[in-house]
Amino acid sequence: MSTDPRITAVMDLPLHRFLGVSLIEETDSAAGATFTVDEPTQGPGGWLHGGVIYTLLDMTCYLALIPRLDADKIAVSHAVNISLMKGVPGGSVVELQAEVLRLGKSLAFLRAEAHSGGNVVAAATVTKSIIPA
Repeated sequence: MSTDPRITAVMDLPLHRFLGVSLIEETDSAAGATFTVDEPTQGPGGWLHGGVIYTLLDMTCYLALIPRLDADKIAVSHAVNISLMKGVPGGSVVELQAEVLRLGKSLAFLRAEAHSGGNVVAAATVTKSIIPA
């Protein structure tokens, strides 16, 4: 696991543990995260719940941003826009990736995608405010 306490704090959140989220590369939070669509991440019909993907795309953006922030800074969501493009059935593996589009002194602009079965299933643009830790 990363030695950055901000990454450890994100991955140790009870919600993220409950949802079964893990880093794709333990030493590189910017590489993204993954999870399997199972009971905690499903809606009533057995498909990936839209609120879960919203939450995890936002989380993935923060994970991509942390390595570029000064150690005394964190970031909080300022604006989030998510498009759900394709349903994801139970049992599917979802990979989440994000990139920093622009990093200023007080704002960061990011883009994220969720992939499953070779398809983009959701995409997000996220603006984060950078604040003191």
